[in-house]
Amino acid sequence: MCGIVAAAAGSNVVPVLVEGLKKLEYRGYDSAGLAVIGATGVERIRAVGRVAELETAAHDTRAVTGIAHTRWATHGVPCERNAHPHISGSIAVVHNGIIENYEALRSELTGKGYVFTSDTDTESIAHLIEDTLRTESDLFKAVQSACRRLIGAFAIAVIDQRHPDKIIVAREGSPLLLGVSETGNYAASDASALLQVTRNMVYLENGDIAELTATTVRIARLDGTPVDRPVHVSQLSAAAVELGHYRHFMQKEIFEQPEALANTLEIVGGSKTIQPGIFGAEAANLLAGIDGILILACGTSSHAGYTARYWLEAIAGVPCTVEIASEYRYRTSVPNPRQLVVAISQSGETADTLAALRHAKALGQSKTLAICNVPESAIVRECALRFITRAGPEIGVASTKAFTTQLAALFLLTLVLAKVRDRLTPAQETAYIDQLRHLPVAINKVLGLEKEIEAWAKRFADKQHALFLGRGRHYPIALEGALKLKEISYIHAEAYPAGELKHGPLALVDANMPVISVAPNDQLLDKLKSNLREVQARGGELYVFADSDSEIIASEGVHILRLPEHYGELSPILHVVPLQLLSYHAALVKGTDVDKPRNLAKSVTVE
Repeated sequence: MCGIVAAAAGSNVVPVLVEGLKKLEYRGYDSAGLAVIGATGVERIRAVGRVAELETAAHDTRAVTGIAHTRWATHGVPCERNAHPHISGSIAVVHNGIIENYEALRSELTGKGYVFTSDTDTESIAHLIEDTLRTESDLFKAVQSACRRLIGAFAIAVIDQRHPDKIIVAREGSPLLLGVSETGNYAASDASALLQVTRNMVYLENGDIAELTATTVRIARLDGTPVDRPVHVSQLSAAAVELGHYRHFMQKEIFEQPEALANTLEIVGGSKTIQPGIFGAEAANLLAGIDGILILACGTSSHAGYTARYWLEAIAGVPCTVEIASEYRYRTSVPNPRQLVVAISQSGETADTLAALRHAKALGQSKTLAICNVPESAIVRECALRFITRAGPEIGVASTKAFTTQLAALFLLTLVLAKVRDRLTPAQETAYIDQLRHLPVAINKVLGLEKEIEAWAKRFADKQHALFLGRGRHYPIALEGALKLKEISYIHAEAYPAGELKHGPLALVDANMPVISVAPNDQLLDKLKSNLREVQARGGELYVFADSDSEIIASEGVHILRLPEHYGELSPILHVVPLQLLSYHAALVKGTDVDKPRNLAKSVTVE
């Protein structure tokens, strides 16, 4: 959530800070601010709303050392006094995460005479560091000492007018990386913010603290032990996080799906067979002994997991459980050390999923696999096996290409497990791999339906509610379609297995409740037709995404859009694309902020 940018350089860093914040806007925020060491000390500028407003306010500001932040409200309403940076005496602090013991710290510091002017947990960090500096003059040691008292998750950056050339940064549970170059040294929440100045990145570990100047970088542990962290050359390009000719990043990312899938599936190359090694060097040994799958994920990633459950059980014959990560570690479960724990996350820093993974490992479940889009993320580093989806940067809050590449990765896992368990014949293996290779072409054909989908969106964008229906492995796709619609158009949408209509949801159906159905030509199509007739009989208006050979006839109140081809087991990957386009165009009609929907954040790094 939130975003941090910090810079110490030989020239004015304000443009770097502002541009970095722009690149982090996708993470979600409600206010922005920066603080620099100016001629008269710490200068702070804050603004509620977009970074563009902060940029205007900071137009004449010049400095060589500074920190900046975009805030997504957790403690205190969105307003200027709650915006970061927060100041205490001569220091300024920006912070991502949540400090769980901030109330105790606030009480203690208030008793010492510190005055709090915000409702945030972050202000307690600023006062705590300032208080520590009364007895410890070294800024690095003071921040180190203060951090050891913090309980919760944090990534922080600190400046002090008494040390005008230094920035101190630290992390525990929230992502933070360094950018190093010959012209200066930098820190940010992710690499996209720093591509403007360097591609050389240093990924800090939990419990790391670093001191940056324009020419030096020093890293240690919070206990004082010096450490070295390797420099990685980022494979991201600046162009990858630019909008180009598209109206919104979400539209761009929907249309990037053929390329993202091609890149993700490149690992199978020209081979007619698939090997466990695509998940890591130890995969063959680790996967051979498993007797079940536990998938941990949140939001869109959980829908990928629910879809994969159908594949894993039907094709690989492996029992599969999908757990919402934010719930899993708070209930008493029965651990199974022989099951594979799969953590799915676009960012690899999703706080709930990371905590659930650690909980599973603490219960003795050490066979772990990360399916993730960010190679250096925490979830990837903490799993025994990993698969990087290669979707490229995903800026829009509503996930699209990350979802379809997660599905592709999970289907590869299904095939590997089926092969390991002798449930996949050579002919089946070849056929599935050929289908996977054809996916980019098939999705390109689906994208060609955009104009018809746009017309549908105009018909019901003024509605207040919508129902999504699916059956079998397409029920999770209906869930994903409903999530997309409510995320960006703010139309209340729910999804149900179509057979559940008569058990309650049918009471909602009338002429003002559009019903969107995923209707592939599979073994459940006849059952689904009966469910759709139930809607029709109650005066509901149906919008049906069918396959080219599905025998569903358009009629009064029944609108049919046929996908170019039926895709068997992989049909969910095709059928989600028109639902993404439907949500996007409904949001356009309603005039909402497509890429940055209200109240939401892209990278959810708080619990």
